[in-house]
Amino acid sequence: MTKGVERVVSDAIRATLKNPREAAFMAKFALASRSASGKRKAMEKAGEHIPPFLIASITSKCNLHCAGCYSRCNHATLDEEPVSQLSSEEWLRIFEEADDLGISFILLAGGEPMLRRDIIEAAGKKRNILFPIFTNGTFIDDRYLALFDASRNLIPVMSIEGGKETTDARRGEGVYDKLVANMDAFHKRGLVFGASVTVTTSNLREVTSDAFLDRLSGRGCRAVVFVEFVPVTDESKELAPGEEEREYLKQEIMRLRQEKPEMVYVSFPGDEKSSGGCVAAGRGFFHINSHGGAEPCPFSPYSDVNVRTGSLREAIHSPLFTALQSGDILMDDHEGGCVLYEKRDQVEALLAAQRRGGES
Repeated sequence: MTKGVERVVSDAIRATLKNPREAAFMAKFALASRSASGKRKAMEKAGEHIPPFLIASITSKCNLHCAGCYSRCNHATLDEEPVSQLSSEEWLRIFEEADDLGISFILLAGGEPMLRRDIIEAAGKKRNILFPIFTNGTFIDDRYLALFDASRNLIPVMSIEGGKETTDARRGEGVYDKLVANMDAFHKRGLVFGASVTVTTSNLREVTSDAFLDRLSGRGCRAVVFVEFVPVTDESKELAPGEEEREYLKQEIMRLRQEKPEMVYVSFPGDEKSSGGCVAAGRGFFHINSHGGAEPCPFSPYSDVNVRTGSLREAIHSPLFTALQSGDILMDDHEGGCVLYEKRDQVEALLAAQRRGGES
């Protein structure tokens, strides 16, 4: 994972060379990332593993109803006004502890994270950490543009499914046009942004095509995150990439890194077999939900500790994470997408065993 972080930072520096302000920030961040890597290596030698990534879902509220949304299917995202969610002060404490531990990247998600401007402003103060903000893009306004200009460690990553027809079919009418308007506004201001693409069996060829990626690049996009669709209902299983599609995506990303180096390309969860299994549950990253529960990943909403009442460090070494890391589930073969979702019965059994052990 450390090598992966170094490659992403190196690719990001290369992708921003034509943007002086962004290149200057990325050069400073590269030094901070190297220092963070040193912290993690020192802890590793002392017998304590710290992951380089964290995913933080800072709200459970969202204005869209995207087809097949895992968060709504898991009831993590609702239309009701959220209650008892972590405050901006609590999130800032988490960000500060992450910095101390050597965590270099914190992905802000939701719900729709742009609804929590207070937390995003707090994140902007932690310049040693890069915060990709996974957003549907509908709440980006002039105030946010000014914030992104002042805090270059905040990188909006807007969700797009391909062209106008494909995007609006999943996300709602008018969303594609709003995304394009956002991209043009970012480009005009010289601000870096990324795109997040949910890869399905129906849009795989479109979203890896030169035509689609050239349009993104031409509008100033500097990173593309390919997120493999994870089916959380039986009705949507046919949309999940299988082995053939995942291999195609892997080969296309290798090609794109060679032929189109002006953008950074990341795949999640990517080819787990080549990375030694799933990197969730603290191996490479873990997830904190909007109420503070530490979960293996967003697709596996099970938790036995809460950062509201404990430290981030304690969460990293939770009984559930420790059991998952020491067992075989993360290494198991699976059909594609998320092994923890596919093996959810085993994860639930582990969690139940941990709770029984705590009660005895």
